[in-house]
Amino acid sequence: MADLLEVRVQAIVFEADGVLSYEMRRTDGGELPPFAAGAHVDIHLPDGLVRSYSLVNPQDERHRYVIAVQKDGESRGGSRAVHDRVRAGDLLRISAPRNNFPLAEDAPHSLLIAGGIGITPLWCMVQRLEALGRPWTLHYAVRRREMAAFLAPIRALAARRPGRVDITFDGEPGGIMLDIVALVAAAPADAHLYCCGPLPMLAAFEAATAGLPPERVHVEYFTAKDEPATAGGFTVRLARTGRSVVVPAGSTILDALFAAGLDLPHSCLEGVCGTCETKVLEGVPDHRDLVLTPAERASNRTMMICCSGSKSETLVLDL
Repeated sequence: MADLLEVRVQAIVFEADGVLSYEMRRTDGGELPPFAAGAHVDIHLPDGLVRSYSLVNPQDERHRYVIAVQKDGESRGGSRAVHDRVRAGDLLRISAPRNNFPLAEDAPHSLLIAGGIGITPLWCMVQRLEALGRPWTLHYAVRRREMAAFLAPIRALAARRPGRVDITFDGEPGGIMLDIVALVAAAPADAHLYCCGPLPMLAAFEAATAGLPPERVHVEYFTAKDEPATAGGFTVRLARTGRSVVVPAGSTILDALFAAGLDLPHSCLEGVCGTCETKVLEGVPDHRDLVLTPAERASNRTMMICCSGSKSETLVLDL
């Protein structure tokens, strides 16, 4: 794709057991597109896989992007390919940054809750809030300390900001799970609350914050919590070309469009990154993504075609 950036892997750093960070720079030494805390980039791997990873370095840095990748034993191939095949000096194609998890920089207080590799976007947020001089607290839960990415710089910041950082190793002897209900209940009035981590943590966070104004509650998923819509039995009409594509049973919309010969942007295939977001002109989507807000879903103006289906016999898409 013509809009992809070519970058060189400048350095690879061991961050924790199973976690490596990758520093990427432009091959011509120029500036990279700006980004804001919470943003991610899509990495296009040599074998055709595309995966999204959060940027972890301070957002005022324009000379590099840094991502951190945890090698997942249940990986669909992305993290394993990055760990096993990407080397310092390699050239990669990446997207410009996109942000489905933006930071409210003017919030009276920011409460950030991270689980495991979910620290990546939140560490970027903490660095931004520090740069702005805004109040924040971070709760970081990891199974064991050797699995905690960015532990040294987070501890260094905690030493400079007593009472701001709580690190819990819940898989070690004597370790306890974060009490998310208590953390949410104790949050300062009008605080914005953020959570990124494994599905059980996110479920607990969403339950605990259900009574709060939705504009103050922010979550980011790395994996889907719902199965993609594959019932099929409907037709997608492409408004720009007038083509109609039948989505058969067992197929997603994206699968059917690929089979029809279309080359469309995609990455996670789970509705968590937003790469395949597509405008809906007519019809009612069966939303299965974790990017759109409830209000955005209800408006039916856009959908993630990698995982969402249709409640109507025909969907007209701006394609």
